[in-house]
Amino acid sequence: MTLYERTISISKKRGYSLKNLAIKAGLAENSIYDWKKSTPKADNLQKVADILHVSTDYLLGRTDSTENVSSNTLAMDEALEDDELILSFQGKEVTPEYRDAILAILRTMPDRDENGKEI
Repeated sequence: MTLYERTISISKKRGYSLKNLAIKAGLAENSIYDWKKSTPKADNLQKVADILHVSTDYLLGRTDSTENVSSNTLAMDEALEDDELILSFQGKEVTPEYRDAILAILRTMPDRDENGKEI
């Protein structure tokens, strides 16, 4: 599988179109489409890998492991997948529908460092 094909595959799994992925990574809208014909700059590849929570080695086909997330992201993902997670607001339990909506929003939020800066 090529770099471009891997990027398409994992971006679909993460819920991104290539255009949205490029924008979120701070690249030109159609820049990832160019990866069909040429290899991206290392810093652009890293930006995309960070958004997709995979390593550049995964995108380049050097490994099949998609594990490359920070410990904070791992902890958040584990919590978000926990069916026993209970949310409340103003002392009232959040309904399952609202819970699912909140979790969907949280999953799309960018990772932030301890100073609140997007990473």
